[in-house]
Amino acid sequence: MTSAAEVPTRVDRRKEHTRNALLGAAQKFLAGGRTSVSIQEITDAADVGFGSFYNHFESKEALFAAAVDATLQSYAVLLDDLVSGYEDPAEVFAVSFRMTGRLQRQLPEMVRVILHEGMRILTRDDGLAPRARHDIVAAQAAGRFDVPDPELALMAAGGALLGLLQLLEKDPGLDAGERSDAMTRQILRMFGFSASDANELVSRALPPQPSL
Repeated sequence: MTSAAEVPTRVDRRKEHTRNALLGAAQKFLAGGRTSVSIQEITDAADVGFGSFYNHFESKEALFAAAVDATLQSYAVLLDDLVSGYEDPAEVFAVSFRMTGRLQRQLPEMVRVILHEGMRILTRDDGLAPRARHDIVAAQAAGRFDVPDPELALMAAGGALLGLLQLLEKDPGLDAGERSDAMTRQILRMFGFSASDANELVSRALPPQPSL
């Protein structure tokens, strides 16, 4: 049973709304590569009072860091849901890679925040990197991946993924599914799969695109 003390009050809801509005505004600025904006511009974009900013964040840099955290966490949770029905860690990795490329077309602003963060996402303790590392290590332990150094494998796969996302961002006319699958095949080959095994894994059906 939820106690009365745990029920959010109107003030709590207002604070949460303001914080989320600031995060949303920061994510839009990050997606547009505009991090030199003023706090006044941020609060204007969020449609909140300037004075309320410091009730939530100590600086503009803290807000942008929180906005990146929120973006990566949301993206990671989305991928977790998409791969929840798979047991083979190699397939989990492949599906995550293939779906990330396809999601670029559905969530371009979210992907632009990831691209703005760049290779730094691969050294973080949250978001996409620890999940990819887990899948690589699990696939290695299961004899599915031949990767002597999982950390190097993570960097190689992560760099390829960022390159794929940047390519899709640059050219909206590209077939995101075809390019994502092609890159996934290359990564699987690098991780020890034969051409036929990589083709077979990548040819499997994907889960439905999420309804957002």
